[in-house]
Amino acid sequence: MDFAAPSSEHEAFHCRLPERQTFPMVVASPHSGDSYPADFLKLAAVPLAALRRAEDAFVDELFGDAPGLGIPLLAARFPRSYVDVNREPYELDPGMFEGPLPRPLNHRTTRVAAGLGMIPRVAASGEAIYRRRVPADEIEHRLKTCWRPYHTALARLVEETHCHFGTALLIDAHSMPSSASGLTGRDKDQRVDIVLGDNHGDACPPDIVDLAERWLAGQGLRVLRNQPYAGGFTTQRYGRPAAGRHALQIEINRGLYMDEARHERLPTMGVVKRLMTGLLEELGRNTLRSQLQHPLAAE
Repeated sequence: MDFAAPSSEHEAFHCRLPERQTFPMVVASPHSGDSYPADFLKLAAVPLAALRRAEDAFVDELFGDAPGLGIPLLAARFPRSYVDVNREPYELDPGMFEGPLPRPLNHRTTRVAAGLGMIPRVAASGEAIYRRRVPADEIEHRLKTCWRPYHTALARLVEETHCHFGTALLIDAHSMPSSASGLTGRDKDQRVDIVLGDNHGDACPPDIVDLAERWLAGQGLRVLRNQPYAGGFTTQRYGRPAAGRHALQIEINRGLYMDEARHERLPTMGVVKRLMTGLLEELGRNTLRSQLQHPLAAE
């Protein structure tokens, strides 16, 4: 399929398109952005290093072979601590803001309570990001410049994929701190390398998740499903298996490929990248083969 897709030069995201799409898949990296607006940093009460700990650093690189396989790759340029596109657009803590607020706000979620709304209140360390209340007009500004362009592009990629192939599988690519996966200390033998999130079966058919789990485990990786990450707004919004639209969140243990303290790639970066390339090939071939065998399954 040839694309009439979003511009790859948009200030909110990178969009790398294949010369021709050969698999019914889209890869998205919502949290690997590292372009920090100057006015945001002026408001911040924590240093840049603290903000960067929220990044899914280098995840867009880990999936960087996707276009060469015939799969579009979308990645946010802006950082997660500025706008989290894996949240609902008005999933916000009203206490953060000064001035008239848009209505209605979705402020009663567990994510907002934890300080992790669409505009996060706290850094990965738990410290408050802002030195004072944020002007309320920042909400619409960040929606207009970041959240909406990203999701407009992602929705278009998914829809065009579905229209051409009759099905679409969105891989929502993330990373998790090694501290969340038991990689360090006495739990080293119980570490988790990959967490697959399908919203407990609501976002992706079990055969696709089974295939991903088997393939990854076959490479020597330890895999869990939905614990501690079942998926966020992206899998909830785009995962509609009954309509032939599937979404699978993949969390990769950062300790496998980066020095988290130095925010640097490890020599194993290339190994993990090859694993993700292999996973995409496996999922792509299976999804395409399944659709060819059952062309009416997504109707």
